[in-house]
Amino acid sequence: MKLLDTLVPPDFRGAITRPVRRFYLCTFINCVGFGLILSLFVVYLHNVRGFSESFATALLAVSSVVGLASAPLWGTLIDHFGPVRVSLTVTFFNAAALIYWAFMHTHAQAIFGAVALALVGGAGWGPGAVLMSRLVPEIHRQRAFGVNFMLVNLGIGFGGLVAALLVNLQHPGTFEVLYVGNALLALVASGLLWTLRAHGGPVPVSHDDPAKANEGWRVVLADRRLVRYVGALVLLMLGGYGALDTGLSLFVVNNLHASVHAIGVIFFFNTSTIVLAQLWMLNRIAGHSRSRVLALVGACWFLFWIILGSSLAMPKIFAVAAVCLAMVIFAIGEIMLQPVGTAMVNEMAPEHLRGRYNAAAGFAWGVSGTLAPAMTSVYFSLHLGNWWPLGTGLTALVGSFMMLNLRRSLSAKEDGRLLAAAG
Repeated sequence: MKLLDTLVPPDFRGAITRPVRRFYLCTFINCVGFGLILSLFVVYLHNVRGFSESFATALLAVSSVVGLASAPLWGTLIDHFGPVRVSLTVTFFNAAALIYWAFMHTHAQAIFGAVALALVGGAGWGPGAVLMSRLVPEIHRQRAFGVNFMLVNLGIGFGGLVAALLVNLQHPGTFEVLYVGNALLALVASGLLWTLRAHGGPVPVSHDDPAKANEGWRVVLADRRLVRYVGALVLLMLGGYGALDTGLSLFVVNNLHASVHAIGVIFFFNTSTIVLAQLWMLNRIAGHSRSRVLALVGACWFLFWIILGSSLAMPKIFAVAAVCLAMVIFAIGEIMLQPVGTAMVNEMAPEHLRGRYNAAAGFAWGVSGTLAPAMTSVYFSLHLGNWWPLGTGLTALVGSFMMLNLRRSLSAKEDGRLLAAAG
C-alpha cells in the first residue's frame, strides 16, 4: 500500500472519477488499434505494395502537409462544438479511411487514402487533451496526462506484439487485417467516448465578457510563450518522433538488415519502459521546471540516435539488442515530454481558446511530420542512411537548448515550479 501511495498519491486517486476511467479506457482501446500499424506506413507502401522508397517517403511528407493544414480548423471546431463531437466525427471518417487504405493497390489510391487519413489525423491529440483538462482539476493535470500517456503506450505495446505475430511481408493480407482491426477498435472506443458527451461540449462565452466571443487565432498567435514553445518543439520533434516514425523501420530492415519482426520487438522495449517507469517519473518531475525537463528530453533523444548509429558496427544480434536499449532511453524522454508539454500548453491556454492552443502545439508535430520524411528521404536517396542517426540527433540537441531558453518567457506557475507548493 505504501508503494501504491508513493506511485499514485491518494489525492490523485480521488481525482480519477468514473468519467476519467472511461476516458482512460477509450485511450487504451484506441491505442491497441494504433499499435497494430505503428511505423508500418513506409514498409507497407514499399515492401508490400511495391512502391518506391522515394514515393513512400514523399507521400508521408504530403500527408503531413495535409494534416498540418487541417490542424487549425480542428482547433477551431473543438472550441465551437466541443471535443467529444469532434472526436466522434474524426473517428468515423478515420475508420472509413483505414479500411480503404488496407485494400489500395495503385498510386492514385495510395494518394487518396493517405490524404484522407491525414485530413482527419490533423485533429491529433487535441480533442483528448481538451477533454482531459475538463475532467481533472488543474493541480492533477500533469499527472493525469502522464497516466494517459502510459495507457497510450500500454495499448500500443500490446497492439505491436499482435502485429509482430501476424505481419508477413510475403502475405499482404496480414497488413490488411491490421488496418481493418485498427478501424474496428477505434469504432468500439467511440462508443465509450459518447458517454462523456456531457463533459465535452463547447465552452459558453460569459455574458460579462462578450469580447471573448470574437477572440480567435489572432490572440493565440500573439502569445509569445506559445510561439516560442512551438518553435522549440518543432526541432525536438524533428530529432524525435518525426524521424523515428519515418525512418526507423527502414533503417532496421535495410541498413541493419534485421527482420521486419524485429521492429515490433524494438517498439515493445520502448512501450514497456513507458508503462513501467511513467508513474515513477511523474513523481520525479513534479514541481520541477518544465522547460528544463523538456531540455532533458532532447538530451535523451540525442543519446538514442548515437547508439542507433553505433549499432551499424556491431554483429546483427548485438545491433538489435543495442537498438532495444536505445529505445529504452528514447522512452525516458517520452515519459517526460508528454505530461510536461501538454500540461504547459493547457496552463497557458484560456478555457475558451483551449482547442486552438492545443492545435497550435500540435502544429509542431505536423511540421516535423512534414519535414522529417523529406530529410530522411535525402539521406537514404543519396545512400547516406548510415549518417542519418547522427544528423537527427544533433537536431534534437538544438531543440533541447531552445527549450532551456524558453524558461525566461514563462511564469513560475506555467513552468510548473509552483506545482509542489500548490499540492
